[in-house]
Amino acid sequence: MKTLRIGAGAGYSGDRIEPAVELAEQGDLDYLVFECLAERTIALAQQARISDPAGGYDPLLSERMHRVLPFVGRHPGRRRLRVITNMGAANPVSAAAEVRRIANELGVNLKVVAVVGDDVLQALRPEQLLDNGQTLGALGERLVSANAYLGVEGILEALRADADVVITGRVADPSLFLAPQMFEFGWAADDWLRLGRGTLVGHLLECAGQVSGGYFADPGCKDVDDLARLGFPLAEVDADGNALITKVAGSGGQVSRATCSEQLIYEVHDPAAYLTPDVTADFSRVGFVEEGIDRVRAQGADGRARPEQLKVSVGYLDGWIGEGQMSYGGPGAVARAQLARKVVLKRLELTGVKMQDVRAELIGMDSLHGPRSTVEPWEVRLRVAARCADRGDAVRVGNEVETLYTNGPAGGGGASKSVRQVVAVASLLLPRGDVKPRIEG
Repeated sequence: MKTLRIGAGAGYSGDRIEPAVELAEQGDLDYLVFECLAERTIALAQQARISDPAGGYDPLLSERMHRVLPFVGRHPGRRRLRVITNMGAANPVSAAAEVRRIANELGVNLKVVAVVGDDVLQALRPEQLLDNGQTLGALGERLVSANAYLGVEGILEALRADADVVITGRVADPSLFLAPQMFEFGWAADDWLRLGRGTLVGHLLECAGQVSGGYFADPGCKDVDDLARLGFPLAEVDADGNALITKVAGSGGQVSRATCSEQLIYEVHDPAAYLTPDVTADFSRVGFVEEGIDRVRAQGADGRARPEQLKVSVGYLDGWIGEGQMSYGGPGAVARAQLARKVVLKRLELTGVKMQDVRAELIGMDSLHGPRSTVEPWEVRLRVAARCADRGDAVRVGNEVETLYTNGPAGGGGASKSVRQVVAVASLLLPRGDVKPRIEG
């Protein structure tokens, strides 16, 4: 029986590159998938595209492709390796052009195809309601982006066109992994059982190093060997969607029943109804069996008919965050930091800084869980951050922290300040018939 080998090359935009190269070189893969889009990532990419019409794709696209393209395509004595990635972000067409440029530079002949159609900004109506209670019309010029979560359709079309590299924009994370399974095994679009199993494979692999021990590691409780050389996972899948999760022999990390179980429940609200554009997956009966060291069998996934609506992620501008930090050390560090906090908050009030929300915390003391620590640390860092409608007010937040240098209390050092624009994210649902994925290239 044919076995398909799919590797996870990234779990987010800024992920490490070396484990992906290891997979491309040593993983004996059919597909290497780079999943690099978070909710806010594509809205930020849309902002970048406004400044540069040729930009808007993942900033690490070029470096990743330089490293893995030598292994992509047909090579004697090796499986044909193809790449699927959503690193196209807000501009898959430009991303595909960049990959072609790199391929030509490296002297490799590859077919690169872009999947487009997820940008649905022009298809939306002002009266449509977001999940935060606002209408699209109320956002006005603050509206930045609207991208539908595509499923497998565009990727399947690209693979049928014999693409070596498929570059997408917003595609649901597990769909990136499900598409090659459907293509290679000829699964029907309504074969809900196999699509549920294939979606489980995608869900286990989509965060890359998380399932091979990365986010799992907890010293003294859940020890993981050689975390600095963490190997990214791969799946061996058969024609019925049965899968074994493993990694390259000799790489760091671990693949175990426990790591797979933790990843299974990651970002899953209802295990019996995990909604994707392709299938309503049922993970409620999934179990894992260790068949050897770093070899775990995943079984028990099922599926039902896919939703009739697609999720749309809407990005919009929502003010500014100004921030300042200052460190205090030695005897009395906490008392001086607490006084500094009071001074800054009073100064912001006296100078009339308009803030929608403010946080003033002592990192290492009360920034995560509130004032619970009873141990006096040797050093502590004050952080004051505020959300403001006006950029000028946000600037003044960091400035007030910096003035602690000479205006007291004593012993402050290592000041920093920053201002950033807030790109907020909300969602709505759109009938899938209103979304038209297609390929270019």
